Formats: sequence, structure tokens, C-alpha cells
Amino acid sequence: MDTAELKKQVRELRAQGRSPKEIARALKVPPSVVAPLVREIAAETTETGEPEVVGCWINVGWSAGLGVDPARGWADEAPEAGTEGLVSVLVARRHTWDRVTVCGYLADVFCLGVKSAMGPDVMDDRELRRFREFFFGEYAGWQEVPIELARHLVYGSVDYARTLGFEPHEDFGPASDALGKWEGGSSITFGRDGKPFYMEGPDDDAAKVLRILRRTLSDDDFDFVTGGR
Repeated sequence: MDTAELKKQVRELRAQGRSPKEIARALKVPPSVVAPLVREIAAETTETGEPEVVGCWINVGWSAGLGVDPARGWADEAPEAGTEGLVSVLVARRHTWDRVTVCGYLADVFCLGVKSAMGPDVMDDRELRRFREFFFGEYAGWQEVPIELARHLVYGSVDYARTLGFEPHEDFGPASDALGKWEGGSSITFGRDGKPFYMEGPDDDAAKVLRILRRTLSDDDFDFVTGGR
């Protein structure tokens, strides 16, 4: 196997969250051969100067109720696994050769935009795998997706919520850099089937949310479920 092909395989296994030792075992080469390639890959950045994306994941069922531009080719592996408009996204970028920077987002894609965010937190590969299982623990599963989908979904939900009068959670600012530069114009249509839909969460001030919606919209222009649902 030539160096270029070996590096390609190392890159693919790193994207899966494998450690250098695990990669060496998988490729049946000495760790001393893998280590310099891992360091080279870690030192590389995207054309925009952003740290390498190690992985980007989203819960299955993320597309339920949304309109998605088919030209993007963004497939939902379990579209029937509805999430009531709450979508979680996890992004990991290279920090050092053996550690990653991790950020996560919970977006209400039907109404409120980003409800919470975490990070940036630095983890090793094993910690990332454990955290990913925890992060998506309330969903039917998760899938790996392009960073562009994460960017369009999270930033797009923020833009949509702002048209309704809502700002993202204060923790979104520190975590937003992991998504990359946003130029606006999402390829996703938000709201439930294109219409704002608010479902009260356990920590929401539902009366305040409805007041804000009614400043912009008539009652016929949005749907909501509060209290006992």
C-alpha cells in the first residue's frame, strides 16, 4: 500500500473516531507508521482555515415536518422517527492530534430555534464516543452527516426563529464557531410543514412565547400545544 492510500485510510478511520492504536491494528501496520500520518492529518485545515471536521452527527428523524432541498442529497436514515421538532446536532473538530473540540446544539426547528448549546469542550476519542451515546440517548438513533447539513439546520433554525421574534440561547455564541461560516439562505424550510408550531417544553415560559408569536402573527398563522398537550 502506497503512502497516499494509507493516509486516505487513516483519515477515514480517524473520522470514525478511531484512536491511532486502533487504526494501526485495523490496517495491520506498526503504530510508528500511523502516528506521523495522524499528526499530518491533524495539522491540516480546510480551505477556510477552520480545524478539520472529525465528525458531525444528527439524530435520525431530523427531517420530520421540514422541507429539504432534494438537490442537497441530505438523507434522513429514519424519517418516520419523528422528534416533535426537536433536533440535536453534535460536531467534533480536530484540536490536537489526539484530542477534539466538541460542540452540541438542541434546535427547535418548528419555532424557537436553538434552545440550548454546549461547548466547546475538549475530549479524547474515547470520551467523544461515550459522550455521543449519551448526547443522542433520548432518540431512536443517530447518523453521520456533512457539516453543511448541520450548518444549514442549526443556523437556519436561528434565522427562522428570529423572524418570529426569538433569539438563540446565550450558550449558542461560544459554540457556533464549530459549525463554520454562515452566509445565510438555508436549504431547509422550517416550521411544521412550513407553519410555525410551538410545543411547550418543561422549562418554557409558554405565556411569553405566545405573546411574542402574536406580535408578529395572527392565531391562524401558527399552531401550538401547551399545558397538558
